Amino acid sequence: MDFGFLTSGLLTGLREGVEAALIVSIILAYLAKTGNRRHFGKIWLGAGVAITLSVVIGLVLFSTIGGFEAPAEQIFEGFAMLIAAGVVTWMLFWMRRTAANIKGQLHAGVDRALLEGGIFGLAILAFTAVIREGIETALFLMGQATAAGTQAGSTLIGAVIGLGIAVGIGYALYRGAQVINLRTFFSWTGIALVFIAAGLLSYGVHEFIEAGWITVGTSTAFDISGVLPHQPDAGALGVIGSILRALVGYTSTPEWITFLVWLAYVVVVLTLYTRPIRPAGSRTVAKEQPAAMA
Repeated sequence: MDFGFLTSGLLTGLREGVEAALIVSIILAYLAKTGNRRHFGKIWLGAGVAITLSVVIGLVLFSTIGGFEAPAEQIFEGFAMLIAAGVVTWMLFWMRRTAANIKGQLHAGVDRALLEGGIFGLAILAFTAVIREGIETALFLMGQATAAGTQAGSTLIGAVIGLGIAVGIGYALYRGAQVINLRTFFSWTGIALVFIAAGLLSYGVHEFIEAGWITVGTSTAFDISGVLPHQPDAGALGVIGSILRALVGYTSTPEWITFLVWLAYVVVVLTLYTRPIRPAGSRTVAKEQPAAMA
């Protein structure tokens, strides 16, 4: 069992699971508030089908890991990690952009489904909301499991634990309990996922080096193996280094290209992610003020 890969899987499962649970709990709470509890079954149907389909997609993706010969294996793994990093980046900024309006959007979707009176309108609403989170989770976990190699099981176990916790949080949210501060939760888990995605990105670049696709910047940038090795059999420091390797892609002997890619991703994405969100109307107001003063 690798604690680092278990933790990265847990964070992924927890973050994505809470997003899905939050969506379902908002829909159910709104139905209960408007006296439409009889439609709960449709929500569970849509969410259940989405979860089942996500699991099937995940199993298909995981079945492809390790099924190639070199250099095709390195190329496949490289793309898997790049896709995973891209998915989590998109997910972070999508959630950041829509978080403030997601409740209103879901309520509007429920109202529209009830007004149209379709049998499967609510089920489709729940399905489309949950399947997005499910596919994101499957793709991200595939990238993490690819990076984990023989320790892929640790990633999956962590994800299952995270999803289990997310279900409990979702139920508590539906019951009206403030078990966590959602703003703080999404902010800090988002920052953690930025570093995990950076690690996957550098892993992917390293795989392309192994496949011979990248030949520039492949010399060793520095060697700090005497300070913090990344091999787990190198004593206590090696265990710490191996955990950091699993979580954020740390290596004591990085190539220049992988180090610079990791650093650039963290600096750019973290800066954009933590930047305050400007209200949508602020730019319009700013443009109109000079005219009004004139």
